[in-house]
Amino acid sequence: MQTVHLLVKGKVQGVFYRATAQEKAEQYGLKGWVRNTADGEVEMMVTGESENLDQFIGWCRNGPDRARVADVIITEKEVEHFPGFRVIR
Repeated sequence: MQTVHLLVKGKVQGVFYRATAQEKAEQYGLKGWVRNTADGEVEMMVTGESENLDQFIGWCRNGPDRARVADVIITEKEVEHFPGFRVIR
């Protein structure tokens, strides 16, 4: 198990990024949360198996169709346990 903090930069708000990220995370069996930041970015904490995290991060680099991802900053964290994957509003 591994936990990562992701900061997604670019045109990532108002394009269903959070909702789609939640669907993808659940598809990959990941747990954590996703939220918009005041700076127009999307922030996530995600826990799961390394292989599933890698696939999810690969998706994050493109996001949903209307997103234009400029960068994904990945920071490894101490393992955290979450009950599921939720969108924080």
